[in-house]
Amino acid sequence: MSTEKNGKSNRADPEFVNDATQRLATIVEAAEQAAASVIDDAERQARERLEEAEARANRLVAERLRAQADELDPPDGEQRRERPHLRPVEAEAGSSPDGSAPTRGSAEAGARLLATQMAVSGASRKEIAERLRSGLGIEDPGPLLEAVLGPED
Repeated sequence: MSTEKNGKSNRADPEFVNDATQRLATIVEAAEQAAASVIDDAERQARERLEEAEARANRLVAERLRAQADELDPPDGEQRRERPHLRPVEAEAGSSPDGSAPTRGSAEAGARLLATQMAVSGASRKEIAERLRSGLGIEDPGPLLEAVLGPED
């Protein structure tokens, strides 16, 4: 059915359709390759930016940790803080070092240990105070909390 009208080819010609199909397939393949290239480039750029951001974040964290470490334990020749970060534990009068009967000192040491453990595990000041009141019968845990955690802000 390949007839010509007015000098033009019939578009239903199978050869013409086959040719057009091949050209379209070539165009689609080239577009897919270009799209894949754009996607690969975008992924590479995203990875680079993430790596840069991570490196920047690591530097910031290291600087802050160094500053906090210097505040807690300044390098030689620098002024120490006016008040030490931690208070030394003072021996209580009447405590029994031989471990016989529990005394007021050993009970307070146990309360300090409990408060310290709770603080390290992330408990709030309020939670620690409640546990000291209910679990150990300490009516006013404020001084003990201040000794362990420092003054309340």
